[in-house]
Order: sequence, then structure tokens, then C-alpha cells
Amino acid sequence: MAGGKEIRTKIKSVQNTQKITRAMEMVAAAKMRKAQDRMRTSRPYGEKMRVVAAHMSRAHPEYTHPFMSAREGAKRIGIIVVSSDKGLCGGLNTNVQRLALGKIKGWEKEGTAVDAAAIGNKGLGFLQRLGANVVSSVTGLGDTPHLDALIGPVKVMLDAYSEGKLDALYLFYTKFINTMKQEPVMEQLLPLTSEKLAGNDGIWDYIYEPDAKNVIDLVLRRYIEALIYQAVAENMASEQSARMVAMKAASDNAGNVIGELKLIYNKTRQAAITKELAEIVAGAAAVG
Repeated sequence: MAGGKEIRTKIKSVQNTQKITRAMEMVAAAKMRKAQDRMRTSRPYGEKMRVVAAHMSRAHPEYTHPFMSAREGAKRIGIIVVSSDKGLCGGLNTNVQRLALGKIKGWEKEGTAVDAAAIGNKGLGFLQRLGANVVSSVTGLGDTPHLDALIGPVKVMLDAYSEGKLDALYLFYTKFINTMKQEPVMEQLLPLTSEKLAGNDGIWDYIYEPDAKNVIDLVLRRYIEALIYQAVAENMASEQSARMVAMKAASDNAGNVIGELKLIYNKTRQAAITKELAEIVAGAAAVG
């Protein structure tokens, strides 16, 4: 059995770890509220972009944008994997990586090549370890995502699709359900389906400047960028929620370990006292 001094050192070490995890839990809780507010405020913009894109696409059936052209027999597929830059957030990144890995293996088994883009350091590391063809990436987004930082890697994938180098584009991220539940999802970004642009409020038309084609091209690209920004916002809210839950579990586990170590320490101390008393009694009996 370990000595009393060694056990006290272990207790002190676990207590210091518990202080860190509690502090991280409180920081994650504060960041989670801000991330949730950011996620909710971005949803109306994405919805309005969807409505405008739907109206414009139906008002001009004579022009079909490349983003809306379905292609048969996909030979090359693009994926965008959204993850966090930091760890200590439970199985958040592992779950979305597992989903992406399963899809990638399925496509490769069918003979379909895959080009990948990574948003977040954990996703980039995963794709590199996998040996995937990473064509673009962005890391170090911080706690507040900015569309300016996302446009670069996203543009690479959108241009590849417009040029016919990709036959489909998919997005992998973690969707925020509630504080205790986050769900890894895969969404098809391109080609845009009629279901995604569905609307029940008729067909509107607009006055265009300079012309309808240029405006439709711009709006559809902005719509895809808005979808990706929304996914990043959802992922960040999920990240902070998962980190808060993980740090709370770590703090609770540290408390259990401290309780067990204190029990062992008390038993060791009691055994040492009993042994000393026995030696004193034995010594007194020998002298007497």
C-alpha cells in the first residue's frame, strides 16, 4: 500500500486537475451561450437566401445554373468536413469523422474519387492521416467564425463543381440539437435539389441589374456560402456544449477519485497509528 505522503501528493494533483476542469466548464458555458445566439441569428439570413434563390430559379426556367444541374454517374465527389480546432470536447469530432470515413470508403469502393476540404484543425488532421486528397483548408477560426475566412476554401470546391471537375458536393458537420445532444450529419450541397429550394408562396420575380443570369449566379453562390457558414456556426455551438458536458463529467470523476484516495489515506493513517500503539504496548510489557 502506498505511503501517506504519496497519497497526499496524488490527492493534491487530482484537486489541481479538478480546478482546471471546473474553470474550463465555466468558460465553455459562457462561450456556448454566445455560440447559440450566433447560430440562431444566422438562421433567418439563410432562410431568406433560400426563398430568394427558389423564386429566382422558378421565375427563369429557361436558365439552369450549374449548381442546379444533376449529373449522372458521379466519378468524382467533393466533401467539406467541419470540425473544431481544439479537443477536449468529448466525441464531437470523432463522431463526424466516423460518418465521413464510412461515406468515403463507400464511394471509393464504387470507384468514385473524393476531393476534400477541411474547416477546422481536427478535420484537417483526420483527412491527412486518411491520405485523402485535401484541396483546401482553413484552421484557427477562433470562437467567432467569419465568412471572409471561409470563402477561400469554399470557393475552390464551388469552382471545381462549376468547371465540371466534381459531380456532387457534400457537407459534414455536427448539428446542434440541444445542450446535451449534438448529431453528426451529412448534407448534399450540390447539385441543389428542388426539395431544398421548395417554397409554398408562389413565384416572385424581381427587377434585375445588370441582368437575371448574373444575379442568379451571385445569389446561388451566396446561398451555398450561407449554408456552410450556418454549418460552422452549428458546429461551434455543438463544440462548446460538448466541451461543457465533458468538463463537467471530468470534474465529477475527479471528485470521485479524490474521495477514494482520501478513504485510502485514512485507512493507511489508521493502520500506521494502530501499529505504533501496538509497538508502544509491546515495549511497555517488555519493560514491565
